[in-house]
Amino acid sequence: MSEWLDPQQRQAEAAMASRAGVQEAAAIDQGLRSHMLKVYNYMASAVLLTGIVAMTFAQTQFAQDLMLNPSLLSWVIILSPLVAVLVMSFGVNKLSTPALQAIFWGFAVLMGLSMSRIFMMFTGESIAQTFFAASAAFAGLSLWGYTTKKDLSGWGNFLIMGVVGLIVASIVNIFLGSDTMGWVISFLGVLIFAGLTAYDTQMIKNVYLQVRGSDMVGKAAIMGALSLYLDFINMFQFLLSFFGSQD
Repeated sequence: MSEWLDPQQRQAEAAMASRAGVQEAAAIDQGLRSHMLKVYNYMASAVLLTGIVAMTFAQTQFAQDLMLNPSLLSWVIILSPLVAVLVMSFGVNKLSTPALQAIFWGFAVLMGLSMSRIFMMFTGESIAQTFFAASAAFAGLSLWGYTTKKDLSGWGNFLIMGVVGLIVASIVNIFLGSDTMGWVISFLGVLIFAGLTAYDTQMIKNVYLQVRGSDMVGKAAIMGALSLYLDFINMFQFLLSFFGSQD
């Protein structure tokens, strides 16, 4: 009987294919865990750097004079992180991984300068309490986004539209000065960035599976960290509107 009809041969080949499939799946899973750990390390380090810069800068008289009295320079500081995000987003394919990483750390510093104002407006205790509450919520939402079998890709357009709506509503409320509208914006902001935390976590997984084994993996880790950083910082700031105690 020819070899391809030999049941034992076919069983051996099937067993070898099965083992190869298991080994490949294990390698992918291990690579994904390593990638996500790198993303979270980048993100946590950036949040820590932002906090240190914000706290240190807020204690200077220069910062208090600058950030509490709107001027051209204060607006430059407030808007500079947005410029860094745009450079990273549109230049990700052209920038080298070290350059992208350098801009990421620079962004974290600029965010610290921009966020120094909260240490002048709220008590340290309420900032700390809100930070830990936001951290717990972020951890739970990101874990769910990582482990859920539900496809969250359909959330993307809805959540992005929500972010655009928040920006427009916030600009309008600058002129209206409505406390009620401010509370509504903060409430919706918490919900939208909670959803984005889960969504972005799942997207980071999907991107890794697409770029694994290529030079884009390092860049994907940095951009993933940027996404989660923005989700966390925005959720923290909106929660601070509810739980922050005025200094």
